[in-house]
Amino acid sequence: MQVFRTFEELAKHSQKVCLAIGVFDGVHLGHQGVMGQARDDARVAGGTAVVLTFDPHPLRVLQPDRAPLLLTSTEHKLALIDKLGMDACLLLAFNKPFSLTPPEQFINTVARQTNQLQEICVGTRFRFGHDRAGDVRLIEALAPQCGFVAREIKSVMLGEEMISSTAIRQHVLHGQLDRAAAMLGRPFSILGTVEPGEHRGRELGFPTANLNSHDEVLPPDGVYVVRVIIGSEQFGGVVNIGVRPTFASTQPLRVLEVHILDLARELYDQKAEVLFLSKLRDEQKFPSAEALKTRIAADIGEARQILGRQS
Repeated sequence: MQVFRTFEELAKHSQKVCLAIGVFDGVHLGHQGVMGQARDDARVAGGTAVVLTFDPHPLRVLQPDRAPLLLTSTEHKLALIDKLGMDACLLLAFNKPFSLTPPEQFINTVARQTNQLQEICVGTRFRFGHDRAGDVRLIEALAPQCGFVAREIKSVMLGEEMISSTAIRQHVLHGQLDRAAAMLGRPFSILGTVEPGEHRGRELGFPTANLNSHDEVLPPDGVYVVRVIIGSEQFGGVVNIGVRPTFASTQPLRVLEVHILDLARELYDQKAEVLFLSKLRDEQKFPSAEALKTRIAADIGEARQILGRQS
């Protein structure tokens, strides 16, 4: 999937564009419906399926003190969108001046600067423009004069609960990973960068990779069975999230560290996607490093059994 930062770049590499517009944090089943409509219609038209989204998340600019942790960083979001078969993504910089754009002006700009715009697909709850005054009804009203078709994609329900980024975030924060996975259409995951740690795991005989999650939301502290994707390779693993209470610290920091099964090489500065499958136990303080070592070995044995059944 090609990624562009301006309309000019997009226009040089696309035509008969079917456009899906949204913030798309999490790329959940509702988001996938919006993008899937644009993708399928582009195939019929012999055109280009394009996602228009924003960097950073608008709330990081408009309400930085209230902005939630993300389900997906921008890099993670792009990787997930790529898997949906979209041809391109127009990643627009979101800043204070951009936020003041009247919604009518935004749609007119999109229509004027996109090469042969065929349609705009948005979800029912999508809001845009200054003071979030624009919605799907405005897009429908502007569509005839701008020469494109407006498509409203209805919200997706899981039982009686509407699928949304906010709902998924709450499920993750409360450890309800099965519910989050059902709304995402895949296991909840984070995409992080491997960074140097204190080598506690290595000292215990179970080397771990410390992961910088780039402000993505994390489940509650505890030990989890995971799958880890590094490049084109996939491994089983065990993740610990928490403050490592067995080792005294005057300023305990919450960390995510993953022991990757059957992998011995160094991974510093590499990207790793961690897919959460199930929780083994809460984080706990052990009386000694030896007791912790024994429990880690038991956790790994249980994780291998779970991974074996799932494979």
